[in-house]
Amino acid sequence: MTAPPAFDDAFAARFEQLLAWRRDVRRFRREPPPDGLVERLLAQAGLAPSVGHSQPWRWERVRDEAQREAVRASFARCNAAALSDYEGERARLYASLKLEGLRDAPEQIAVFCDHGTAQGHGLGRRTMPEMLDYSVVAAITQFWLAARVAGVGVGWVSILEPEAVREALGAPPEWKLIAWLCVGWPEEESEVPELVKAVWETGR
Repeated sequence: MTAPPAFDDAFAARFEQLLAWRRDVRRFRREPPPDGLVERLLAQAGLAPSVGHSQPWRWERVRDEAQREAVRASFARCNAAALSDYEGERARLYASLKLEGLRDAPEQIAVFCDHGTAQGHGLGRRTMPEMLDYSVVAAITQFWLAARVAGVGVGWVSILEPEAVREALGAPPEWKLIAWLCVGWPEEESEVPELVKAVWETGR
């Protein structure tokens, strides 16, 4: 049996830095990551825990421009509707936020949860079927941290119509959209979240 690795204080300090510098990136440089890097990050994401070892995540790297345009159109509709929910200064602040990198990110990945998967034989999800979705979220988090280690930025776009995205990509009906990830080299890096810098919470 292989002995587990020892994680010393220096590693713990670096890991805390990794968590602090894992930010939601919206501004990307156009040049793509080198060949093989995204595949390596996806392999690391596959080490994430999943209920009943079901591994229900389905990663779709979207390169087709028509599909990307359909997603941008969905964002535009959803973003306009969200803006209409606010008034006055809050509406002005919302309109000033950059909430996606859909035109700039060289890599874009739709992450689905396969609700029809037979893997795991239903173990652990009879009373909590949502554990499938949570398993995919755990894998996304792992991908995000692995990307940050490699200097790659990730942005999670949630202002979308899940069914419109699934249909645009031709995904099976039993696949539920969990995330649209924009991936690439960030224009700048900061340990301060974008919404904190934009004073979204306080509005001042």
